Amino acid sequence: MNDTKGTTTDRIEKKVLLRAPRSKVWRAISDSAEFGTWFGMKVDGPFVPGKKMRGVIVPTTVDAEVAKMQKPYEGKEFELQIEKIEPERLFSFRWHPYAVERDVDYSAEPTTLIVFQLDDVEGGVILTVTESGFDQIPLARRAKAFQANEGGWGKQMELIKAYVTGAYNSGDPDAGTKAIGAR
Repeated sequence: MNDTKGTTTDRIEKKVLLRAPRSKVWRAISDSAEFGTWFGMKVDGPFVPGKKMRGVIVPTTVDAEVAKMQKPYEGKEFELQIEKIEPERLFSFRWHPYAVERDVDYSAEPTTLIVFQLDDVEGGVILTVTESGFDQIPLARRAKAFQANEGGWGKQMELIKAYVTGAYNSGDPDAGTKAIGAR
């Protein structure tokens, strides 16, 4: 569904140029531990196509300001359904968007699909993240989920860029040299 400005209410798309080797960017999005470090979550094992996983929100270690924004949701559990893993090209999963209220059961709601796609460009890799399916979310929370995730994916693009380049802002002046992402 489109509004009069030509923007969609069903799909969020964000792109970022990452000046890092494709293999490093791939690990950052497809290795569950690395993903969790920059994204701000801990999951119960490696990402495997077809696998339903439990995750918990833990503040990112990549940026102190974003970690503060995530802090109120720390410990909130959620579910991921891993869809596809096409090595060094595409990773996708489903989840319940903006499912942050602790006393709400979101399990009966439809999920949205998140796709991470890598494309080579001169000097690096373009990461495109798309989340689609918001028009299926119950009307009572659709707009808020879309708005929250629109802003959230913008922040996540900054986090992965900092992670793969080692340019951390964790509040620790030496973090960029000590961090996992600075390998």
